[in-house]
Amino acid sequence: MKTTLGNKFLRHVASALALGALLPLASPVLADVNVYSYRQSYLIDPMFDAFTEKTGIKVNTVFAKKGLIERLANEGANSPADLLITSDIGRVLQGVEAGVTQPVESDQLNSVIPAEFRDAGNQWFGISARARLIVVAKDRVGEDEVTSYADLASPALKGRICTRSGKHDYMVALIASQLAHNGEEATTNWLNNLKSNLARKPQGNDRAQIKAISQGECDVAVVNSYYMGVMLSDSEQAPAAETVRIVFPDQDSNGTHMNVSGVSMTKSAPNKADALMLMEFLVSEDAQRLYADVNHEYPVRPDVKASERVASWGEFNYDSLSMTDIAAQRALASKLVDRVGYDN
Repeated sequence: MKTTLGNKFLRHVASALALGALLPLASPVLADVNVYSYRQSYLIDPMFDAFTEKTGIKVNTVFAKKGLIERLANEGANSPADLLITSDIGRVLQGVEAGVTQPVESDQLNSVIPAEFRDAGNQWFGISARARLIVVAKDRVGEDEVTSYADLASPALKGRICTRSGKHDYMVALIASQLAHNGEEATTNWLNNLKSNLARKPQGNDRAQIKAISQGECDVAVVNSYYMGVMLSDSEQAPAAETVRIVFPDQDSNGTHMNVSGVSMTKSAPNKADALMLMEFLVSEDAQRLYADVNHEYPVRPDVKASERVASWGEFNYDSLSMTDIAAQRALASKLVDRVGYDN
């Protein structure tokens, strides 16, 4: 019995050694990086493709408009996701508050991203920025008629403004920034007066507001800067975009409100080292130029220039208030939208 078992063991060892001889020696295995993304694929795939070309590491993405943070929470330690990419500061903070992210130590991330565009606790990092612009009809709005967010509440604009829903993340962030600067009472009055100036019930996306101006439905709208870049680069949409003039609000005071898309490492990230490589690549000069040229967004790195088209709109002072301070007012901002019946 003992001799038989011994012979079987030796045969197994011999087979294993023979198999091992067929395998390549010291063949490195590159793990994929798995990303849950609130950003649409066409906005981030060029950066991921460039990363893969440079490193050989494949990036797998799962895109959804909502529910990814809840999915991460439900998957827990078994989640395959390494990174969470978000389209707005609100969702960035939701991930942190839900406990599905972890802090990342990186000298590169902290050295190239301005403090206002990253978390002091290293839980999230901005990877691209956009300005919340005011756009006005070139032929119906005077040069100095609208120069600030406060002007949106002016009686002179009665029935002349279009916006998307006040509950949309981009509008909530703008209202939150007003709260951070001006307090609840002043912001409530501002929002009430802005509502009174609406030409129609809030609806559509930012591009729909620009089209509404071109069609004469309204004279003034609030939009994210990259939508202007997208429309002006599209032969079918450019005629509508060319009817408006861009205003960078509050150049004599707080500066223009900014928002960011951000990246966080998930709490359960199975491929931490490669995921960190991707995070750092996204703020490299090469990736930041891609963001600028492909997406018409502002690089978060001050040493990388905006695209030629975006740069043609001119330099501007932006609001340097911390994204974290703005996000802290989001819950109240959403309540104010309901309180004044903005979308009704």
